[in-house]
Amino acid sequence: MERTIFSVSCCGRRGMDLPSPEVPVPDPRTVFGPDALRQGPLGLPEVSEPQAVRHFVNLSTKNYHVDKGLYPLGSCTMKYNPKLHEDLARHPAFAGLHPLTPDALAQGALGMMHELSSFLCEITGFAAVTLQPAAGAQGELTGLMLIKRLLTDRGQGGRVEVLMPDSAHGTNPASSTLAGMRVVSVKSDGRGMVDIGDLRAKAGPQTAALMLTNPNTLGIFESGIEEITSIVHSAGGLCYMDGANLNALLGKARPGDMGFDVCHVNLHKTFSTPHGGGGPGSGPVACIADLAPYLPEPVVTAGADGSLRLSCPPLSLGRLLAFSGQVGVMIRAWAYIRTLGADGLREVSETAVLNANYLKARLREAFEIPHDDGPCMHEFVISGEPQSRKGVKTLDMAKRLLDYGFHAPTIYFPLIVHEAMMIEPTESESLDSLDGFAEALLSIAREVEEKPHLVTDAPVNTPVLRLDEVKAVKDLDIVEGWE
Repeated sequence: MERTIFSVSCCGRRGMDLPSPEVPVPDPRTVFGPDALRQGPLGLPEVSEPQAVRHFVNLSTKNYHVDKGLYPLGSCTMKYNPKLHEDLARHPAFAGLHPLTPDALAQGALGMMHELSSFLCEITGFAAVTLQPAAGAQGELTGLMLIKRLLTDRGQGGRVEVLMPDSAHGTNPASSTLAGMRVVSVKSDGRGMVDIGDLRAKAGPQTAALMLTNPNTLGIFESGIEEITSIVHSAGGLCYMDGANLNALLGKARPGDMGFDVCHVNLHKTFSTPHGGGGPGSGPVACIADLAPYLPEPVVTAGADGSLRLSCPPLSLGRLLAFSGQVGVMIRAWAYIRTLGADGLREVSETAVLNANYLKARLREAFEIPHDDGPCMHEFVISGEPQSRKGVKTLDMAKRLLDYGFHAPTIYFPLIVHEAMMIEPTESESLDSLDGFAEALLSIAREVEEKPHLVTDAPVNTPVLRLDEVKAVKDLDIVEGWE
């Protein structure tokens, strides 16, 4: 068990000595005033440099991450991040650029952003893009705000309903509510797709937008997508695509060609940037020409002389962030697209879909697979319902996977599947890796039949064993032992 860094702290121990300043240092009391000074010690641990390095290296080896193994989080697209992209993002010409640098002295960074914008327009089939949103959920909110502004300017501000499948990502209804709209749930049919009849019945004069993920949350491509978007357009609404599953479509299909009007793109998922732990993220929004004047500022535009600058669209929503978005994430996405090219991006989707269908076929014998009418796209959902009837929940099997050296897939989502496991292997994984994960799940399924206590007691091989989750919620204590 790794001790806390506070427990190895020793008064007076230092990791480094800073050189004396070469310029005069003013008395902080004259700059900030006497009341601004701290009255006691800072309270940080006092350790040597080797102690600090060893402590955090030891912690990093205990944590599971995509550099250690398969990370099959459905709908989160935890693909491997090439180290080349990290080197580029850390390049002094990018990392050392101050966000207030004048446009004339930032032509390289603006060139990268301008080119990335054009790439995203081509990949999605839209006319314009903003790189401002710092996450997918902020991209969703941005897209809905664009729709709301356009409808208001058309004299249709009374349209306040957002049609949304019952399998939608949780951020979709949250974003709609933040945008001041009302969610209307649309049922899924027996194939796991949008119930066309229910959609047609609910689309009407109050409809502002349809918010849809395609492929949907079950990993199924909405085969009636052109009819779906046509129904909404005929009712006077616009169509928003949640781009969380764009990894299945690269080089194969474009949201703009399906009838969508706006779409956010998760750079931190589709284009390789490390994803998880709350960031970093970037959720650019691409849209049709009618929505382009409302895009948040700034956008990168080219002048007549070819120089690039940050400008404000004529009817802009304003700023979402203080500056220009998550530029470090943009660099990684730009490098990913430049490295792979059109053929490489197409192969990404083909391999992701192939890997998902291979895993689905291997797991079919042991798990229930809802809506199993044909091939899935880049992800699929299995149900642990047969195992739950034997007293072993999906949560138990997810914890048992840790003992086999794998991170669990997304569990209990989508909500329309009981005891769900949502699995997305991505294109990053080899056949050996896929087989290892499949064998682990199949072995756990056998344990449920023969020795269920091995699963319900799991994990037993991890630094932290099974916790009492109810007690953890009701009696939360994260400070004990730190003082």
